[in-house]
Amino acid sequence: MVFRFNLKRFLISIAIPLVVGGISAFITRGDMDLYSRINQPPLSPPTWLFPLAWTILYTLMGISLYLVGSSNASHSDKRRAYIFFGIQLFLNFIWSPIFFVGEQYLLAFIVLVLMWIFTLGMILSFYKISKPAGLLQIPYLLWLTFAGYLNFAIYLLN
Repeated sequence: MVFRFNLKRFLISIAIPLVVGGISAFITRGDMDLYSRINQPPLSPPTWLFPLAWTILYTLMGISLYLVGSSNASHSDKRRAYIFFGIQLFLNFIWSPIFFVGEQYLLAFIVLVLMWIFTLGMILSFYKISKPAGLLQIPYLLWLTFAGYLNFAIYLLN
């Protein structure tokens, strides 16, 4: 199999998660200072780390999306992967407004648990199509695990 790189498809694939994350951040922009005002658990990272981490994770998501979309996998395998991708990205999108704007920490945690489950499904379906696409999502799952700890601890402390 000869792999042909398609720059336009690559950029669109990266833009999708970055734009979704950017819109979610825009919605919550006025409420982000909440993080510095609430009681935080041990190991809470500094505020500046979040946009950096999410930019990297969204970029990796886009690269994986491109690898899946460019593969010769069956339509049904790609469809399954896209469904997991779309659901986890939607949950990712709604988490910030629930947490920062609504200050609904328990609901945000429930959304995060669902996001973790659908992200695992995405990783497994991506891996079936393209091993690198699946492996590139391991940092995302690890970050969501850490975010789950932070979210649940914030719920308990506030």
